[in-house]
Amino acid sequence: MTPTTVLDTRTLNRATLARQLLLDRADLPVLDAVAHLAGLQAQEPQEPFVGLWSRLHAFDPVTLSELLVERRVVRTHLMRRTVHLVTADDALAWRARHDTMLRQRVLGTYRSDLDGVDLDELAAAGRAIMTDGEPRTMTELARAVAEHWPTPQPRALGEMLVAALVPMAQLPPRGLWRTRAGVRNARLSSWLGREIDPPSPDGSDPVGKALVRRYLAAFGPAATADLRAWSGLSGLPAAVRAVREELVTFRDEQGRELLDLPDAPRPAPDTPAPVRFLPAFDNAILGYRDRTRIIDDAHRGLSVAGARVVLVDGRVAATWTVETDAVVVTPLGRLSRADRTAVAEQGRELASFLSDRAGDRVRIAASPG
Repeated sequence: MTPTTVLDTRTLNRATLARQLLLDRADLPVLDAVAHLAGLQAQEPQEPFVGLWSRLHAFDPVTLSELLVERRVVRTHLMRRTVHLVTADDALAWRARHDTMLRQRVLGTYRSDLDGVDLDELAAAGRAIMTDGEPRTMTELARAVAEHWPTPQPRALGEMLVAALVPMAQLPPRGLWRTRAGVRNARLSSWLGREIDPPSPDGSDPVGKALVRRYLAAFGPAATADLRAWSGLSGLPAAVRAVREELVTFRDEQGRELLDLPDAPRPAPDTPAPVRFLPAFDNAILGYRDRTRIIDDAHRGLSVAGARVVLVDGRVAATWTVETDAVVVTPLGRLSRADRTAVAEQGRELASFLSDRAGDRVRIAASPG
């Protein structure tokens, strides 16, 4: 029996950077980049613009806004019950596969408030309200059904409707470049002019298989626990088994089995990794259960706290914020003089992107200790 190749942390890091378009900025159309990344987490509406700026050559944020207005990309609740920016095709193809998970996660938050509520009846009421085509806020939806299901917390009804029971799109101007707007919801099928793909009647789960392949293309090599952490779906083992013969396997340094597509890029561990500024909740970090390939365990909390981070040599080495049009970088440890120079250069470019005005507007705090 041929021994399984062990991939060390640095090799996994370079593979992640390559799949996430963070080793070299890609010459991809924006729509293709969103599809390749299997969507971008987007509960903070402006963050996907920074994520794509860090990944694409000559990224024009207006292009992403246009795709939203043209309904070719859409903001919707999907993986892990969080708002994602995904292509219209993926939203329609994937949504039914996430239904059960979305219900369970909302119930996990509001179980006592929804006790005694027939969710199928609530879903029917929500769909009936939305048949007039008028966009509504979550609060408006909750108020519309609250007389039938009075609860201690009406928000539970609204969140169950918009995040789980009735597939919704968050409409522009929410999510447009440099635009602040509240959330207005419309039925996903109405907004996109197409019905959501139904579950496979024969139980073959083609969507689950596609999700496995798409995840590995954007995040692999990875363990099944990582796939589950990214998607929020617990029912993918059968899909993994169905495509396993297409895949290659490795081990990490802890002995976990890692799956991958055979021809996907796995750069050498000594491949140079440029400084990259990542937005809050970036997929490159949140897409794994074991995140040590890109962030130290000591700083893992940053990935779920909404901190914007800076990659130096491929790893999280600093956080960043914007203060009065200046990008302010706070190192998490010691940065060499060369690293500080590279961070400052990339920070100036980011400041220019965010403000459209030239100038030196980056400050790097002293390294701790």
